[in-house]
Amino acid sequence: MLVAVICTDKPGAIETRKANRDAHLAYIKDTGAVAQAGPFLDADGMMCGSLLVLEVDDMAAAQAWADGDPYAKAGLFADVRIEQWNRVVG
Repeated sequence: MLVAVICTDKPGAIETRKANRDAHLAYIKDTGAVAQAGPFLDADGMMCGSLLVLEVDDMAAAQAWADGDPYAKAGLFADVRIEQWNRVVG
């Protein structure tokens, strides 16, 4: 199943994001669950959140993946939504 993980950074947390980016990208690579991913950008072009599309067995696996993300462990996010997603185009 495909699941969207939609994350909003805490205000002013760009340094937390930068400090944990390498670990986050390694986690994406090592887990093999991410079909697509990228940051949201604010009006100034600065990273301010994340969108990830996971391919997992169930919602519990998606939650476990999100909980294990180094960004989440570092307290980067103000909000995280996990939604089952149906690819229609692309």
